[in-house]
Amino acid sequence: MPLVPTSSIVDAACEARVGAAAFNVIHLETAEALVSAAERTDIPLILQISENCIRYHGSLLPITRATLALAEASSARIAVHLDHITDADLVHQGIGAGVGSVMVDASALPYEQNVTATAELTAWCHDRGVYVEAELGKVGGKDGVHAPGVRTAPEEALAFVRETGVDALAVAVGSSHSMHERTAVLDKDLIAELHATLPVPLVLHGSSGVPDDELRRAIAAGMTKINISTHLVSVFTHSIREALGADPALVDSRKYIKPAREAVADEAARLLDVLGTPAAVPGQLAAQAPAPG
Repeated sequence: MPLVPTSSIVDAACEARVGAAAFNVIHLETAEALVSAAERTDIPLILQISENCIRYHGSLLPITRATLALAEASSARIAVHLDHITDADLVHQGIGAGVGSVMVDASALPYEQNVTATAELTAWCHDRGVYVEAELGKVGGKDGVHAPGVRTAPEEALAFVRETGVDALAVAVGSSHSMHERTAVLDKDLIAELHATLPVPLVLHGSSGVPDDELRRAIAAGMTKINISTHLVSVFTHSIREALGADPALVDSRKYIKPAREAVADEAARLLDVLGTPAAVPGQLAAQAPAPG
């Protein structure tokens, strides 16, 4: 199936009041697992390639082309997205390779510099029909904008969206990157206020640390795009540890990577059902959330 635009997945999720799942690719095996999960559930999926992933592989093109090829060969509705890109050259390379959306990350910069850098890249991307996500940053803390105590101010976020022209905004509402336990509690009142204030979809980064029910409540309050990486990486690693622990003489990597790939596919499919089916959103909570601003 041809690539699906990220915008169509996010817009459809907004209309249906479900989550648009965005899961990160680490290497070919995780990309294969995620595509398998999307095919199994028939729920759209955004495959994300981060700048950290690109740095790990040494360059953008091999992992990006492999991910695009998997998406295009799949029967599932899949988009490919560049995640947390701070280097404009990588944006240019990715769009040239066929990626249809990008998260421009200038959040470590002071507000005015963030606005300038984001607006320039957004205009360049829009000229090429590319969907742009960004985040409103606050300097400080290991996780910057997504340190647990940081919160996005709705009026500042509205000004940022208007000044930059971005299509979606990642907001700080209580999640944090790289959490290994799913214990985060989100500020649902703030999510609802941001949803009512902003004219663009909301994106939740750091969703690996958020339990299923809390993700459902966040979606009901107005969150749309849900990014998950660390949790699925942990599933992959745990499976490999189990396989090697059970057989210390095992040397054929295919014999421990294959079950790890299958474990990620199983968990990704489960998460797709949590995020992407209307029944996952409690009706009472959904009724409380206002329409997009």
